[in-house]
Amino acid sequence: MKKIFLAIIAFIISFSSAMADEGMWFLMHIERLNYRDMQKMGLQLTPEEIYSINNQSLKDAIVQFNGGCTASIISDSGLVLTNHHCGYDAIAELSTAEQNHLKNGFWAGSLKEEMKPESLYVRFFVRMDDVTKRMLAQVNDSMSEKEREAALNKEIAKIEQENSEGGKYTVSVRSFYQGNEFYYFVYEDYNDVRLVGTPPENVGKYGGDTDNWEWPRHTGDFSLFRVYADKDGKPAEYATDNVPLKAKYHLPVSIKGVKENDFAMILGYPGRTNRWMPASGVEQNVNYAYPAWVEGSKLSMDVMKKYMNEDESINLMYASSYASIANYWKNRAGMIKALTEHKTVEKKRKTEKKFVKWANKKANKAMYGNVIENINNYYNLTNEKAKQANYLISLLRSSKFAVLPNRIGKNIEYYIGQNEAKREELKPRLNALIVSSYKDFYLPLEKEVLAKQLGLYASKSNYPLPEIVAEIGGKNNNDFTSYVNTIFDESIFISKEKVEAFIENPDATVLANDPLYKLSGQLLDKYRESPEELEQPENDFQASFRLLVKGLRESGLSDIKYPDANSTLRLSYGKVRALPADSRNDANVNNYTTLKGMINKYKPNDSEFDLEQSMLDIYEKKDYGRYANEFGELPVNFLTDNDITGGNSGSPVVNGKGELIGLAFDGNIEAMAGDVIFDSNLQRTINVDIRYVLWLIDKYANAKHIVDELTVITN
Repeated sequence: MKKIFLAIIAFIISFSSAMADEGMWFLMHIERLNYRDMQKMGLQLTPEEIYSINNQSLKDAIVQFNGGCTASIISDSGLVLTNHHCGYDAIAELSTAEQNHLKNGFWAGSLKEEMKPESLYVRFFVRMDDVTKRMLAQVNDSMSEKEREAALNKEIAKIEQENSEGGKYTVSVRSFYQGNEFYYFVYEDYNDVRLVGTPPENVGKYGGDTDNWEWPRHTGDFSLFRVYADKDGKPAEYATDNVPLKAKYHLPVSIKGVKENDFAMILGYPGRTNRWMPASGVEQNVNYAYPAWVEGSKLSMDVMKKYMNEDESINLMYASSYASIANYWKNRAGMIKALTEHKTVEKKRKTEKKFVKWANKKANKAMYGNVIENINNYYNLTNEKAKQANYLISLLRSSKFAVLPNRIGKNIEYYIGQNEAKREELKPRLNALIVSSYKDFYLPLEKEVLAKQLGLYASKSNYPLPEIVAEIGGKNNNDFTSYVNTIFDESIFISKEKVEAFIENPDATVLANDPLYKLSGQLLDKYRESPEELEQPENDFQASFRLLVKGLRESGLSDIKYPDANSTLRLSYGKVRALPADSRNDANVNNYTTLKGMINKYKPNDSEFDLEQSMLDIYEKKDYGRYANEFGELPVNFLTDNDITGGNSGSPVVNGKGELIGLAFDGNIEAMAGDVIFDSNLQRTINVDIRYVLWLIDKYANAKHIVDELTVITN
């Protein structure tokens, strides 16, 4: 009996140690909520060393990169490490067909060679605080949701002004737990950020769409930038006399390597999760919204790729846009499959059934009794609208001329209505908008993608369409090719030159009747519309969703202890953790991959798996130096079981001492439902091993001067 008991205890211990650690946590709550657990797993830092307002801490080395990714400061001279795909826009912008840094890579030999893209910034996190009581004091239960929002926004403006120190800081008040809690965040932005180095695309994006979201993976997904400041270390717009930022704190880099069950901590700016989403919301996504997104994205990709393959200059124009669409195409397809296989709707309905029982107790019924009914009613009313909205979103995301005419046209409309003096004041800004809007597009591609997207949108909708779309689709069996060719011939918006000529002698009637302007306006009006018949159901839904989250927390029916991600700084912790053995991976343990495995995937002249001869030559020499692991291999990527999502791209992965061991860049397709549910058995984060990053810089690119900037820990 004693042996059986001990065996059970051993099983429980081994099972619990293998569980992934769910949660994207606020740094200010680490000591209260997570610290003891993290210590047991291997954390050696104190909470103060992770997050401190008054002293340097780990948070000072974490930056939000250009609003959509994460990066880390890795030298005292403001060197920034992020993903290759996060720097993709900037690298493409700085590339030409003759000097194609995206394709061939780039390494600045000195500060003078570092390149400034037009628009790129990093955001440092200064501090945060809880303002829940202050915010909720502004509202009451008798308010409609619009009245509630207005009252909250008024108080938000006050809090942001109070903490900005006269514009020195950017301040953002955000709601959490569906409007049940509020925190403000203080940031400092630096806008002079320059490209330092990037591997060639066939390293930084090795495996392309085929390997995206897959394991085993062999991608060198990193790029390097540098933050510049004025001579006093303050944020400044680009200037030749700006200097590298003297970093408040930078991450030391460990090349000791990782092994199974090593502690791993990720800090970053996860974009959006929906862990609190009701069952009906998940059902709407799986059956209506996501299938439309997938179909619309694939159509755009097919059209774009046809033209991109014909000409390298067109490829550069659309490389970033294509990559973004392709990423979400695969993501949404994976979400449909994973949420279905996990029976997520059924599981959430079981919890909601318990909630209804709790809500109908005498003490709870007045507040919570109608919550689930209101939520389900709203989703039933909006299923078809959600489907159409996602076809429309695919159109707007992929077609420049679905959006551009309305954006410029509205500015011209305002310009026409002003007197001569005001026009003179407005004209430089209007001209600048026109110039920036007409950069980098290929008209044949734009015409075809618009025509085909309009056809798909019109043919798939069971919800009222914009008037023009319904009329043309009805007349032509949803073939918009001839229509698009005609309106492009007739519109002033097809080129910068035509628009510039028009504003020299503007005519309000001509503008109002411009066919592209009319189409663009109707598409965007449809995107923004709030039908009157949905006003009350939407009001009831918003209030009920907030009460659902409040009630689930109050009743203890939900085991979620953290708010959904919303692009605010979070921390997740876990371990290096293998997936079951896989014959496709040559590594000794299926928690990492090797350069050998990368070479094994090599396909000459393949757009996703080609490699330069120099990579093949250096592999043959096995010159891995101090970056090899204990088996004499060069590690490329490794797995942890951290809880991350989009926006964590580029996030540093640190060990228990706060030393950089890698950077996160992807998740595994088996856990694609991770934005809605966390699977402790399947959830994995795919990371670039920092040893591969340094080897690529040092040995492959011969840019050792960059490695020399770092604080490298060897033992």
